[in-house]
Amino acid sequence: AIWDGERRLSGEVRSREEARRIYDEIVRRQRDPGLLEYVGKDLFQASIFPIPPRSDKKLELTYTQVLRAESGTVAYRYPLGTGRNLQPIGRVSGRIEIDSREPLRNIYSPSHAIETARKDGERRAHISFENEREREPQDFRLFYSLSREDFGLSLVTHREPGKAGFYLLMISPRNDWATEQYAAKDVVFVLDTSGSMADEGKMEKARAALLSGVRNLRASDRFNIVSFAGEEHLMASGMITADDAGRARGADFVRGLRPVGGTNINDALVAALRLFDQQMRPKLLVFMTDGLPTVGETNINRIIENARAAGTPGVRLFTFGVGYDVNTSLLDKLAAENSGVADYIEPKEDLEVKVSNFFTKVNHPVLTDLKLDMGGVETDLIYPRNLPDLFRGSQLTLIGRYRNAGDMRNVRLRLTGRVGGNARTFAYDDLQFPLTKNDHEFLPRLWATRRVGWLMEQIRTNGEQRELRDEIVDLGTRYGIVTPYTSYLALEPGQESRPIGPPVPLPINGRGTSNRALNEDNRATGTFRSTRRPSSSTPATGNAELMRMDTGRAAVQQSKDSRAQQETIIVQANVAQTDVRSIGGKTFYLREGVWIDAEFKAESGLPETPLVFGSDDYFALLRREPRLAEFFALGERVVVVFKDRVYRVGAATSR
Repeated sequence: AIWDGERRLSGEVRSREEARRIYDEIVRRQRDPGLLEYVGKDLFQASIFPIPPRSDKKLELTYTQVLRAESGTVAYRYPLGTGRNLQPIGRVSGRIEIDSREPLRNIYSPSHAIETARKDGERRAHISFENEREREPQDFRLFYSLSREDFGLSLVTHREPGKAGFYLLMISPRNDWATEQYAAKDVVFVLDTSGSMADEGKMEKARAALLSGVRNLRASDRFNIVSFAGEEHLMASGMITADDAGRARGADFVRGLRPVGGTNINDALVAALRLFDQQMRPKLLVFMTDGLPTVGETNINRIIENARAAGTPGVRLFTFGVGYDVNTSLLDKLAAENSGVADYIEPKEDLEVKVSNFFTKVNHPVLTDLKLDMGGVETDLIYPRNLPDLFRGSQLTLIGRYRNAGDMRNVRLRLTGRVGGNARTFAYDDLQFPLTKNDHEFLPRLWATRRVGWLMEQIRTNGEQRELRDEIVDLGTRYGIVTPYTSYLALEPGQESRPIGPPVPLPINGRGTSNRALNEDNRATGTFRSTRRPSSSTPATGNAELMRMDTGRAAVQQSKDSRAQQETIIVQANVAQTDVRSIGGKTFYLREGVWIDAEFKAESGLPETPLVFGSDDYFALLRREPRLAEFFALGERVVVVFKDRVYRVGAATSR
């Protein structure tokens, strides 16, 4: 219905056949290919004009949709696309309520950052999202799973014919754990108390964060504290129990810390690692510093080797770099080699809040030492590379590729780990890894983003290698991911590409040509028929140089960007007014008014089919191959590779 003031006016739901006719007519008449993505869908039609200036018009839609579960996962999609290039929308927001008879486990959106509040135990959830100033809003996507298991597992897959498949696994624990079921853990806090910590109130904030960490320990935990400046100081010679007396002792030690002296990272780190024993408990080492090693061993490689030699198996090392005067290569590598995470607190950020939030998160481990048996499915390049522990309220998102030669139905996965110190195994049956799966086309780009983040981290910590750089360029170009190597691409000298001639004359203007200014700047930014490399005349080279920096603001930002890519769960939306679009698992580049599939290679020799936009042949093809609609929706001039054939769409010579 449409509301006109206080009047409620009913709209009409059209049949699918009539909807098809209306869509085709509008696309032809208004020359708006953007509507093609809705061809084949039902149509709700209502007249909302006139809309007076600076007024509101309320639209009410009520409908019922059956949501089917597949491999333990329910998928929901709400269309938000506009079909046209519009002015930015002021605000797009949504509120979703899930009311289930079964306990809810994983809740995930690959399209939007969502806030989730679970209600009434585990059977209700309120989800909300809000975006501002969007020109091309993405459809809202939501996945959730229902399970009575202690740990819910969800599976989502995508696979194009003849290519590797992609899968997303989500694992989350139930929320109602008894206190005695949490694993008793060992924690060592290491705090830099060198003179520089006196600046900008860093010592006071670090002290407050550390006190919060000590207070939140449970009586079954054990802990110790190591402070260091020119030399290390241990609160105790070994681990102490975190009972009331132990926590009080820890708090007194922290309150007595004062910033003075140099920075002896090596000795403090080695002393802290030697405090752990072989008991089967989660082992966490939390390391905070604001500076470079200036006392004792200062060689970064030797510090890493010494930490490696002193370490006890199973220790997870979490580093916090405070400010910009830290060695990111050292902190990143220490965390990576010890199954932890490196994080950084910039001057504008609140050290106390950030570190305290971390302590709150890791205080309730419910499944540790995770291992996953994929049940015979051939998988590779899985991220994260090392499975983290699961904590109350957390959710693990695992993405990788699979390459089995045929359909694999009724697959059983096994998750093993330790719950409260006891070994447990959880089995999940009837999972599917199909040979072809058109749904969930966001997965390849999500996987590629994590893969690029991991490759960038290898370059940052181990130095640049041609193979790594070339793979970043290939993935960045194929999936439209901005990286230090693909921010701008130029043809190699002497590799001037042949113009891509459309099958029919193309007009200069039309949908998509509002990007002309960008096209002029990027006319030679890459070809899809030749080997690409960063040009020395482009900013990409400068960005790549930043990856080799160890200290300073740029180094901290590179480390944070790399981690964000490796942990990403949201597929980046297309940015308006750019010449790159990611649609349906493909990436298209706008060159001289033509949207070109990144998979297109002129020398491939694939058969070609020329089409005139809006012609009878054009719509007949869309009826036979409805998946082409989302690609043709890009504009009147498109080159797309589909099922081993090149389709070239161009506009008619006259209107």
